[in-house]
Amino acid sequence: MDDAQLLRYSRHILLNELGVEGQEALLASHALVIGAGGLGSPVALYLGSAGVGHITLVDHDTVDQTNLQRQIAHNLARVGHPKAESAREAIAAINPDVRVTTVTRRADAELLDELVSQADVVLDCTDNFATRHAINRACVAHRKPLVSGAAIRMDGQLSVFDARTPGSPCYACVFPEEAGVEEALCATMGVFAPLVGVVGTMQASEALKVLTGLGSRITGQLLMIDGRDLAFTPIALRQNPQCTVCGQPH
Repeated sequence: MDDAQLLRYSRHILLNELGVEGQEALLASHALVIGAGGLGSPVALYLGSAGVGHITLVDHDTVDQTNLQRQIAHNLARVGHPKAESAREAIAAINPDVRVTTVTRRADAELLDELVSQADVVLDCTDNFATRHAINRACVAHRKPLVSGAAIRMDGQLSVFDARTPGSPCYACVFPEEAGVEEALCATMGVFAPLVGVVGTMQASEALKVLTGLGSRITGQLLMIDGRDLAFTPIALRQNPQCTVCGQPH
């Protein structure tokens, strides 16, 4: 690190848990963030401000005025712009030294296979089960840690799935693709604005701990977040031996 970096990241360096070595690990790391909306906004801003050296942002959507209630990486001046590009500008305004790659297309299986293989950690900030399952399959295939978040109405969820750990469950163990879970959308159900900030910030926190070797305490758990009472309930998860993604036959 040069003198400017030592000054910028001095509050990280002062932490016994991080120090110079931890910050250097962040500077050398690559995070893949899929979704630059409510969850992806705080994720992108905190990863960028913390000094993750390379961030790839994937989002096919454009900024809409209805997004601004909760998607804090965007502003009125960038309505109509691609969300990934808007988030890149927001990161650059905080930390121009971070390399940000934007992908303004839908995250399909082919694209995810390419991008996940290049990343050190993957953050799922999407809002639909089809993409979530595609991300999970790519992370299991390439043995990459996945930090998954979700928020709707006044409720949130957070988990870390790490295919590098033997016996660790994957996203499909908890939410089987064949279960046909009904989709809940912000456009019809609503979402409490600060809640996506809480979940997204926690996603960024868990990703930083994974990247610096501290590890995540919620790997193999599903953390349920009640935004009404500010209650956090961890649920222990187990790998499903019959899982079609990570089960033993596969």
